[in-house]
Amino acid sequence: MASRRKPASAQAAYWTRVRRLTALVFLAWFGLTFVVPWFARELAFDFFGWPFSFWLAAQGAPLVYIVLAGLYARRMERFDRRYGVAERDLP
Repeated sequence: MASRRKPASAQAAYWTRVRRLTALVFLAWFGLTFVVPWFARELAFDFFGWPFSFWLAAQGAPLVYIVLAGLYARRMERFDRRYGVAERDLP
């Protein structure tokens, strides 16, 4: 029975890319969750009739989290297909 495992170099490349993507998503999450609110008092202008800092916390951040999750899932699916580890590629 032939093994479907990729060579060690392909596995290393895959995990390097996965870790890099995960770190970028984590940094974006951290910045949106902690850095932007830290400076929220300086965001003192109205946005659709509400203070921008309020809008950012109530509407903007959850929307960006959804976009981040979608982009991460899409990119991971692409990595999985490229390196032959997608769920549909497995026996």
